[in-house]
Amino acid sequence: MHEELVDHLTRSSALSRGEALRVVQDVLAYFDESTEDYVRRRHRELQGQGLVNAEIFEQITADLRYRAVAPPELSLRQLRRIVYG
Repeated sequence: MHEELVDHLTRSSALSRGEALRVVQDVLAYFDESTEDYVRRRHRELQGQGLVNAEIFEQITADLRYRAVAPPELSLRQLRRIVYG
């Protein structure tokens, strides 16, 4: 799976074939995360950094715009519902 990308990484970096394959798999898994899972994970991470909800939701809103497949823009209320149910 994704052999051309693995080949490219081994040619253009110091990664071994196994390392390149692991990087590709990690990146694909990262972008396969659902919007809801991403919002919950980022909320926990940012909370752990000491940010308050106003800052957290602002950062998450900005982050979502740059996902590989950006979801529709979510309101503050929608973000809160994802996190808190």
